[in-house]
Amino acid sequence: MNKRIRLRDLLRLMRPRHYIKNFLIFVSITFDRNLFNPSVMRQGLLGFAAFCLLASAVYVLNDIRDVEADRLHEVKRNRPVASGAVPIPAAWALSGTLFAAALAIQLAACGRRGSGLLLAYFAVNLGYSLGLKHVPFLDIVLLVSGFVLRVVYGAAIVGSSTSAWVYLTVFALSFYLGLGKRRNELVKLPPGGGSTRKVLQYYSYEFLDKFMYLCLTLA
Repeated sequence: MNKRIRLRDLLRLMRPRHYIKNFLIFVSITFDRNLFNPSVMRQGLLGFAAFCLLASAVYVLNDIRDVEADRLHEVKRNRPVASGAVPIPAAWALSGTLFAAALAIQLAACGRRGSGLLLAYFAVNLGYSLGLKHVPFLDIVLLVSGFVLRVVYGAAIVGSSTSAWVYLTVFALSFYLGLGKRRNELVKLPPGGGSTRKVLQYYSYEFLDKFMYLCLTLA
């Protein structure tokens, strides 16, 4: 029997609330004092759209990959794929459509400029979803690289030349956020210590807390 898929569930699967991260694309444009240049802004907005669609394709793939683990999680079991609101074949189709749309916008708007970085972001996150997120510290490095790639991509699509200090600051702040993400997950562990994120067993609160504020100080 065919089950009707609600648009709301497809949108939840795409996680548009996370698009705020993609505003990092405009960091280099802003510091290059080109934010209000119409042609540069147009390129930036189209690049932003392409990156958002690609990020959504990654989120969908991640939910497909983690469906069994998510069904055991108190909160994640309500996600569209884990709950069955969006069947896995439909999720695959959505991810493929989003990926194709992202590449189409990228090539139409920016051509080859930034295309390699867009694909690099996809490859990094694909590796993360396929198992690298279970490798201690590498999981945080991959999270950080996603933030940094956004900034570099933004510079590439408009030919911006940004100071190395901007990249170093973003790099340090990204580590702060990545370490903070793991620390918060560690704090929220149930009393028995069980978690669907296996890598947490390799971290301690003290380690994450100390290096979080070290990175914030560096930033």
